[in-house]
Amino acid sequence: MRKPRTTIAAASLLALAACSGQAPATPKSLTVWIMGDSSAHFQQLVKPFSGRSGIEVDAVAIPWDAVDQKFTTAVASGKGPDVIQIGLSKLRTFTDSGALAKLDDQTLKDHPGLAAANFLDGVGNATSVPWVSDTRVLFYRSDILAQKGITKPPATWDEVRADAKLLAGRGKGQYGYYVPQWDSALPVIMTWAQGGAVVGANGEITFDTPAFRKAVDTYTGLYTDKSVPTDADFDQIQGFISGAAPMLASGPYLAAAVASAAPQLRGKWSVAMIPGATAHTSLLAGSNLGVWNGSGNKEAALRLLDFLSTPQTQLAWYKLDGELPTAKAALRDPALNADPLVAVYARQLTDAKPLPRVPNWDGETGKALLDCLNSIALTGADRETALRDLYARTNGTHVG
Repeated sequence: MRKPRTTIAAASLLALAACSGQAPATPKSLTVWIMGDSSAHFQQLVKPFSGRSGIEVDAVAIPWDAVDQKFTTAVASGKGPDVIQIGLSKLRTFTDSGALAKLDDQTLKDHPGLAAANFLDGVGNATSVPWVSDTRVLFYRSDILAQKGITKPPATWDEVRADAKLLAGRGKGQYGYYVPQWDSALPVIMTWAQGGAVVGANGEITFDTPAFRKAVDTYTGLYTDKSVPTDADFDQIQGFISGAAPMLASGPYLAAAVASAAPQLRGKWSVAMIPGATAHTSLLAGSNLGVWNGSGNKEAALRLLDFLSTPQTQLAWYKLDGELPTAKAALRDPALNADPLVAVYARQLTDAKPLPRVPNWDGETGKALLDCLNSIALTGADRETALRDLYARTNGTHVG
């Protein structure tokens, strides 16, 4: 059995303590802000860390729709957690705020766990390290599709639209597909599927392209066909389980939720690569972990990041919460890849890219995009007027 590695920084602290005759101060607890509803699972994950280090971890759940307000308040007050989870779409905003501690080369060198980690998407940036990876794949109820004579999942968005219309004909309250009205990534994925991009050669956001217009056709067409629910509060998990919405694009976490809530459906659903006309490019999403700049427990926080970066910990997290690792060694794990669903996720990750790194995608560019599309699809707004408004609202937005 290997002996636990002592970080250089920790060793230095011990040496100083020996000279002074005092033991180094070890914090009794760390506060970690976990986004969404995974705090209970996270608390379970870090039990081995707490057992070895004597440092308790208090995982605080922050609902995704409250992230911006909570973060803004913490920055203004200077009172944040010790460690914070950061969605990739918010990474630039969080970094630009100055609220996160710098993770420079020397810092990483002092923490062998982080220095040795070979992450899927590099090391994030100078203020955070990758935590979980995510991508969107097509979920489909093979049993329900088969009832309508559909023997394989749709491979293009045109096929999605045709199959969804057929499935929606099953009766009242039955749909063919689910469009999350809050998801600004979906129309971008639809644009990539047409071989297009939403960032121009000059590094600025541009939606005024033929590929994006085709994506608009698909997005709004699903509503025109009455193939998707119009209720903003429609529950995608229950809709998939009940069969009301037997197709949707989502991440691996949905598989974990469905398997847990409806084990009787085993073998009646599966996943496939994201549909595409000229490409099957999907979203590279997920989240990073950063250390709060004002934390008085930075060394202990980095020790926690050391623990969380190991392949064993990341594989344990997948089993607990259904979120994919970012450590390449974990993604290559034979037991993980024996799962046919994971094989699809892994293949999709080889053709995936993040949303444009612009300031406040969720609150500005992404919001403008959804305002445009949902106004056309849900309220009957004039298409060309809505598109011109989108172009004006996003004009000059530069990717950093």
